[in-house]
Amino acid sequence: MIAALKFTGMRGRALVAPILLGAAGALSALGLAAVSAWLITRAWQMPPVLWLSVAVTAVRALGISRGVFRYLERLATHDAALRAMADARTRVYRALSRGSAGYTVALRQSELMSRTADDVDEIGNAVIRGLIPMTVGAVTSIAAVIIMAFVSIPAAVVLAVALLISGVLAPWIAARGASRKVADAARAREDAAEAASSLLWHGPELAVARARQRVLNAVHDADRRTERAEDTGMRWQAAAQAMTPLSLAASVVAAAIIAVQLASGLPGSLADVSSGAGITPMVFGILVLLPLSSFESTAPLTEASIAWESGRQAARRVLALVDGAKSDVSQDDPIVDPTPVKLVANQLAWGWSEPLGTPLNLDLAPGSRLVVVGPSGIGKSTLLMTLAGLIPPLSGTVDVSGGSLRESVCFFADDAHIFSTTVRENLRVVRGDASDEEMLVALEKVGLSEWLGKLPAGLDEKLTGGESALSGGQRRRLLLARALLHRAPVVLLDEPTEHLDAADAQRLMALICGDLFGDRTVVAVTHQDVSGVKVPALGLHSPGAAHALPV
Repeated sequence: MIAALKFTGMRGRALVAPILLGAAGALSALGLAAVSAWLITRAWQMPPVLWLSVAVTAVRALGISRGVFRYLERLATHDAALRAMADARTRVYRALSRGSAGYTVALRQSELMSRTADDVDEIGNAVIRGLIPMTVGAVTSIAAVIIMAFVSIPAAVVLAVALLISGVLAPWIAARGASRKVADAARAREDAAEAASSLLWHGPELAVARARQRVLNAVHDADRRTERAEDTGMRWQAAAQAMTPLSLAASVVAAAIIAVQLASGLPGSLADVSSGAGITPMVFGILVLLPLSSFESTAPLTEASIAWESGRQAARRVLALVDGAKSDVSQDDPIVDPTPVKLVANQLAWGWSEPLGTPLNLDLAPGSRLVVVGPSGIGKSTLLMTLAGLIPPLSGTVDVSGGSLRESVCFFADDAHIFSTTVRENLRVVRGDASDEEMLVALEKVGLSEWLGKLPAGLDEKLTGGESALSGGQRRRLLLARALLHRAPVVLLDEPTEHLDAADAQRLMALICGDLFGDRTVVAVTHQDVSGVKVPALGLHSPGAAHALPV
């Protein structure tokens, strides 16, 4: 967890202000209890009102300062945590973009979303609900024991033991019971996110394939596993939470017994030494009421320990994600070289663990077109990612003449995201320096000029909801316009005609395989029939099957 805090940039200096403000608020509450106890018992003796004026003013000041300090502590804590979470996400994204692409693309989408969203939130939550309360509780407990020691050493010892049980033992038991629960719940939430995202992104296809109910059952099962995981550690948590009121009761009863003994004239307090008599009513009130306030800062520590355990496990997963992405030598963003190159594959075997097909040989000169055809799940996208250098080949080689894969090849996924922003910014995703004229030309080439002309703001029109603002054909053509704006001489397109009817798919594929990309090399994969397109096609039938490359 300490490593995760350093990764987020939340170092000691960022935590000083929240801790000091939290401690100030807790100490104000502690002082309020002590002064109030003295004031109540002193007022019972009905002295002149002016004798109580200082105590009355102190009570008012401490009551106001407690609320003010707690409010300022909340502001400082959330500011530090939110800044750290934003910095953590930036560093995670940078590590993923500059690290091992093969590691990143091998992750499930739900897993990647959980690491960059929920897990980073858990780290911030561990600071807000875990680290700060634990530190404030420690400071307050020490102060309470010191104050009690000035009144009665035995009472201070009893209070210290009770605070250790409430603030150390109980949170440790709660964290131990929550450890397995947190891990199981995290896995169940990932499965639920995976199934839910499948329903959201592929709902129509699942309905057509009559598989929607199966995915709904998977969501329901993941929710049930989450509930079971949440209930698993409740016995430990309940036992831990019961320790605080029991410790409080024991401390108050012990303080009352000690106060009675002191009132009988027994030695044991500085009050007795100074007065030469039994304990005063004011000291008696402090002995009894001070423990009530001191446990106010340890009561939340049970939940704080659970939040800390959740944050600790989330930090481990986030750092594992970052370390995994750095398994290869990190590199800066490549500088694309638009010079035409030849794409060459020699005895290339691709796949994740087992080869998906027989070794492949390719020799694609600048301006070549190749369509890879085969049913879904056969390894077409894996082949493209291997050709792009995102996944290392299992054997054989893939390279470009006169350059490198990172500088010359660009892979365009079929599920590329359409952002809820303007048309211009959606196109600038691939090239930040693209001019408006270049964008207009690209949109015209892919057949979106008429659509753009109907938009009130043109390129400045915001696509509210992202891809939901577009039809299937418009989305595909917008993604194709991105590929046109990119300057890579080798373009790899994954399912560029997905979700289109047969006629429209044939027209779009003919456009891609025509002169749309000029002298750039294009490799596209699809599961649709391309017999009407005059272009070489590579047929993939099943893992281990032979390839056919008709001309």
